[in-house]
Amino acid sequence: MEFDVIIVGGSYAGLSSALALGRAKRNVLIVDSNKPCNKQTPHAHNFLTHDGDKPAEISAKAKAEVLKYPTVKFIEGKAISASSIDKGFEVELANGNTFDSRKILLASGLKDILPEIVGFRECWGISVIHCPYCHGYEVKDEKVGLLMNGDMAFDMVKMISHWNKEVVLLTNGASTLSAEQTNQLQSKSISIIEKELSAFEHNEGYLNNVVFKDGEQLKLKAIYAKPKMVQHSNLYTDLNCEINENGLLVVDSFQKTTNNGVYAAGDCTTMFRSLSAATAAGSMAGAMINKDLVWEDF
Repeated sequence: MEFDVIIVGGSYAGLSSALALGRAKRNVLIVDSNKPCNKQTPHAHNFLTHDGDKPAEISAKAKAEVLKYPTVKFIEGKAISASSIDKGFEVELANGNTFDSRKILLASGLKDILPEIVGFRECWGISVIHCPYCHGYEVKDEKVGLLMNGDMAFDMVKMISHWNKEVVLLTNGASTLSAEQTNQLQSKSISIIEKELSAFEHNEGYLNNVVFKDGEQLKLKAIYAKPKMVQHSNLYTDLNCEINENGLLVVDSFQKTTNNGVYAAGDCTTMFRSLSAATAAGSMAGAMINKDLVWEDF
């Protein structure tokens, strides 16, 4: 085999796994398309020793550390297909090159399908945010909105109310909250606005106003949103890996997928999307992949 492991995705989970594998003297190829989901997020938080750093700076430093190990190689490109071969796997890149390995780690994350609201894309990751643990402190005690509906909205409003006392729920159309949920939110003085949204007025991604289709405006500091997510890479279909009802790759506690020899780590496996969680999962995957290789060769 050309490599012991091919890692598809060179962000936090992929690099963390490569670090463990490089230190285990494994020949590793990282393939990365350079499309991180946090590309325009100005600062990362809730990550020890890097709180407040720029995500791109963290990943660049991580990449430099990993590539100090001579058995780890990095290619910028897109993996477009994968298949099982004798005693391993073959991965094909968009440029036509193919590489073989004994094991594969899928760590290419998720792609957010952003709603067609003017200004949403420009604000995403800056003032339109997904996680209070990642971004909540920076907008604490400010008036914020939630662009959600139904059970997810109800649960998230409860969570956000710990950081923010002024919370507005924007359902962007008819509410799907139950009567009981609606009554409970209203009892907490949480407004529910069902009007459809037209645009987010912003200054370089920092929200000023929400504009509704009737022309009314609402000033908010930030908005929490949970856009639809899909796997960034479809290699899991080539490799017959199971996904769950949320579209996430099914893994066990050792980051093994349902296909023997294929592992997955990071955002592609969990709803808890954070740098620290992805890094931890990658470290686990690297250690477990190496263990399996050692056991096979002993």
